Amino acid sequence: MKTLLALICALCLMCMGLAAQAAGLECIVPSKPGGAMDLTCKLAQKGLFGLRDTPNPPPSDMHISYLPGGIGAVAWHSLVSGRRTEPNTLVAFSGGSLLNLAQGKFGKVKSSDVRWVAALGADYGMIAVRADSPYKTLRDLVAALQANPKKVLIGVSGTIGSQDWVKMALLAKTSGIDPKALRFVALEGGGEAFTAMHANFVQVVSGDASEAALYSASGNTRVLAVLSEQRLPGVLADVPTAREQGVDVVWPIIRGVWMGPHASDAEYRQWVSHFERVLASPQFAQMRATSGLYPFGLTGDALAAYVKKAVDDYGKRATELGLVR
Repeated sequence: MKTLLALICALCLMCMGLAAQAAGLECIVPSKPGGAMDLTCKLAQKGLFGLRDTPNPPPSDMHISYLPGGIGAVAWHSLVSGRRTEPNTLVAFSGGSLLNLAQGKFGKVKSSDVRWVAALGADYGMIAVRADSPYKTLRDLVAALQANPKKVLIGVSGTIGSQDWVKMALLAKTSGIDPKALRFVALEGGGEAFTAMHANFVQVVSGDASEAALYSASGNTRVLAVLSEQRLPGVLADVPTAREQGVDVVWPIIRGVWMGPHASDAEYRQWVSHFERVLASPQFAQMRATSGLYPFGLTGDALAAYVKKAVDDYGKRATELGLVR
């Protein structure tokens, strides 16, 4: 039976690889549609398309596919195990991906097991509720959690130890609340978390500012706080930081793309070069701002070094919360 299952998995991975090659350039979203990972691939797609009329343009026919599962683990293992040599397949990642790596949620792998291509921008954590919620401010929510933490259902992308869980756990711990007393609902991606909140399956979403910017425009979402050092420009300019409301938690998030480990050095360097041109484009700066992200650009070796340090730092923080022993 195990042999049969292994053969089926191998055939599935091979078929996925052949389909991707037949379709040309692919960006994999390791979650369901509608969240910030989806936004990352769409931003990469727009950035490459924006260089189509320049000398020596990069490929601009990127299509986006969705491979949810394990908060990124399925996509990670698909590329690392079965599609290692594909030169035209990119995968979106975030700070949450690095946090999962630090906790061993992707198995016995290291950040050096893939090729880090480009960081396209920065994001920040945020806490949101429905527009008709009784919680008007972060203080209101904290007071409700202090009175009865079991009464509030909190939607997060992932399970215990995920980035969204850690953000809310830090808010709780800073406010004198035991994170273990909170009630979390594990969901697959930010899009699903907001859908669950708007359907009133959960009362609060711990997510990302870029996601909140997408949903707040509709008028059915209230963002209680952004987890940034200062208020953010753009759509969320009127939203106070957690610090302003007496909760000292800041959570920046990197967003970018990586590729499989066995693409050739020449293929990897070519993609690094493409994204260096994308990041230098004034048009891309506007695209990034429209997507709710903020300037942060690294490529190639500099990004790989940043990721290694970030994974080490996330590991220390996870250990402090009792997530890694």
